[in-house]
Amino acid sequence: MPLIEMKTATITGKGQVAIPKELRKSKEFREGAKVVILAFNDRIELRPLKQISEKLFTAIASEKTLAKNWLSKEDEEAWKDL
Repeated sequence: MPLIEMKTATITGKGQVAIPKELRKSKEFREGAKVVILAFNDRIELRPLKQISEKLFTAIASEKTLAKNWLSKEDEEAWKDL
């Protein structure tokens, strides 16, 4: 995908970054939209959640969410040394 625009932003003391107004016009980045934060060695990318393959959902699921799917104490014992 080609680069269509480049803007700058400032990271706050809380690690927050505001997406510039011109870039929020896209429906994928409007208020309330879910985004995925991808961290690479040399960059961070924000992508609309709907662009991420279902195969990668496990990678972005929280530990609490994953714990709900854990089957039993036997499963916990079987996997504890991994």
